Amino acid sequence: MKIAGDGWASLAVMLVVLPASVAFGVTIYSAIGAEYAGLGAFAGVLGAVVLGIIAPILGGTDRLVTTPCAPATAVMSAFAINMVHNGTLPMTVILLMMLLGILTGLFQVMIGFTRVGSVVKYLPHTVVSGYMTAVGLIIILSQLHPFFGVDSTHSGLSVVLDPSLWSMVAVAVGLVTALAMGFIGRIITFIPSTILGILLGLGTYWILSLWHPELKQLDDNSLVLGALGVSSAGYIDILSNRWVEMGQVTLGQVAALFGTAFTLAVLLSIDSLKTGIVTEQITHSEPDPNQELVAQGIANIASASVGGVPGAGAMGPTLVNISSGAQTRYAAMISGALSLLGLVLLISLLAWLPKATLAAVLIVIGMRMIDLNALKLITSRVTVMDFMVVVSVVVVALSFGLIAASATGVVLSILLFVREQVGGTPIRRKSFLTQRSSSWYRSEEDMKILEQKGASAVIFELQGSLFFGVARHLYTELAHEAHIRRYLIIDMLRVVSIDVTAAHILQQIRNLLKAHDAQLVLCNVKDDEHYNLLEFLSQFGLVEMQGELRIFSTLDESIAWVENNIIGNKQVEIEEETPIQLHEMHLFQGRKEATMTDLEALMVSRSYTKGELIYDIGDVGDALFLLRRGQVKIIAPIGGSRRLHHIATFGRGNFFGSLAFLDAVTHEDSAVAHTDVELFVLTREQFQELTETHKHVAFLLMQSIAKTLGQRLRHTDGELTLLLE
Repeated sequence: MKIAGDGWASLAVMLVVLPASVAFGVTIYSAIGAEYAGLGAFAGVLGAVVLGIIAPILGGTDRLVTTPCAPATAVMSAFAINMVHNGTLPMTVILLMMLLGILTGLFQVMIGFTRVGSVVKYLPHTVVSGYMTAVGLIIILSQLHPFFGVDSTHSGLSVVLDPSLWSMVAVAVGLVTALAMGFIGRIITFIPSTILGILLGLGTYWILSLWHPELKQLDDNSLVLGALGVSSAGYIDILSNRWVEMGQVTLGQVAALFGTAFTLAVLLSIDSLKTGIVTEQITHSEPDPNQELVAQGIANIASASVGGVPGAGAMGPTLVNISSGAQTRYAAMISGALSLLGLVLLISLLAWLPKATLAAVLIVIGMRMIDLNALKLITSRVTVMDFMVVVSVVVVALSFGLIAASATGVVLSILLFVREQVGGTPIRRKSFLTQRSSSWYRSEEDMKILEQKGASAVIFELQGSLFFGVARHLYTELAHEAHIRRYLIIDMLRVVSIDVTAAHILQQIRNLLKAHDAQLVLCNVKDDEHYNLLEFLSQFGLVEMQGELRIFSTLDESIAWVENNIIGNKQVEIEEETPIQLHEMHLFQGRKEATMTDLEALMVSRSYTKGELIYDIGDVGDALFLLRRGQVKIIAPIGGSRRLHHIATFGRGNFFGSLAFLDAVTHEDSAVAHTDVELFVLTREQFQELTETHKHVAFLLMQSIAKTLGQRLRHTDGELTLLLE
């Protein structure tokens, strides 16, 4: 299927590319003089052959067809006219055009190697949509004259509105071709619609010639391409002497070509990259724009070196290639070879090819390029401005050109983005310490203190880009809280970037808090090779402000530090901690000393050094652990990931392992000694013994565990509700 598809597609592309390339070449060389039109025809075909073969081999865009194109024709023609006007000899002009093509290719290779082509990936969809629509309209408008058989001296509007100017033969041939491509091609699927349209269009022309004998005449027949009138002898003679004459070109003449060559390189690169974007959307491929530019440059160098016309990845032939069933890049390569073969074998048939048929093919392709889905954008107030971007791109393209249209679309899209960012908020969530807590499990007394004083600390989770557009809104929100809070925590986990204005705002907030004897706390400040936010803030002196600004790695560490300050816990050095007894633990406060003595007699004392594993994921949960001294961290995987996350931290007087202890299942987390620790351990076997000998003590133990777990779950439920908002 791939071979058949590529074969049909290459033939269809050749039938479209060959006459267009001949026309482009004739247009360029006719600017030197009418007698050079035949030389231009050969140059156009050589361009189609060399570009068509080399670019697909080296290119980074599958199924892209590279041919001589309109931008190259416009620049090269203007260059030739200017040279002739300045009195340059025709042979010198031809030689300079050869150098111009080579320099253009070299500039494209440089653009590709510097990876400028990657920028095209970031073009907004609205720009691409408008560009596709504009190119489609330009193609349609450019083909109205040959479609209606009207002389090019008449304006485009009169061509459509004045039927008296029409050639009914051309209109009939064009309509048959268009209908064959648009409708009959859906029924007869084994022949590509493009070839089917050309064959039926050509057949219609010959049928009409039975009633109009003048159609059988090639001379003075404006409805067909006509005889090419080219000779290979003169061209080969000129080509064989070009490189010999290259030494006669002065450095000043070469330097004068740089500006034109760079302009042409940019035009052809943009044309190729835009075509590559359209190809990517249609074929769902992933092209390499930089590789494509290098390939385009090398192909243009090769084409110019043998006297061919430069070109680019062309939208029309590429769409013909895809719509005709191309599956691989070989289709474009074969079409290049067929262009040379076609000139030799089909030169007489090409002369009889109706212009209206080629015009109809391109009009249908142009209509398919128009993005009608863009009309849906106008139905919603949210997307109406995006629709205006599409319209602006189309209007500018039709009025000033495709390059200006692309620049206009990008600028408008950037302005819309800035407008949206300014209208949004950089604050993702605001909460208070009464709603959030750290992973530290606090005692009941500590929790009461935090509930009473937690409103003195506010947490701002920022998001997106902090830039001048949102700086005023950010300052207003932060400054309001800075006047009434003791602690202001700013979480920068979701901050993508920050500019000087936003950094200055943070500096002002820090000064404001200092004046009120309050504290600014930052966390999740990025410090990596891609974006070093920490280094950026240090330039404003924020990082060095010890005592005035605190920076932590995570939000949890920030909240824990604020909690400790509110509680008044100065964090006695771990080494100085003394092991507490069972009755000193909050879990058993108020219990009789005799009860605690009996319970403690059943427990086992254990010690673990820093970093030692107390239990691991999958271990049987057969014990309850009570911390006498030190700190223990609980880590576990989240969401099926193998990566372990910090879940909780327990300090002296707390207990852990209770859930697995209660339901007798395996642990789903791991407990690691964060410092040297001492524990009381109560196994399930010991608890069973307790229930038999001291039922009341066992009941009190379970009651205490249930009460503490209930408090923890209630607080966790409140935090989850906040996070879901």
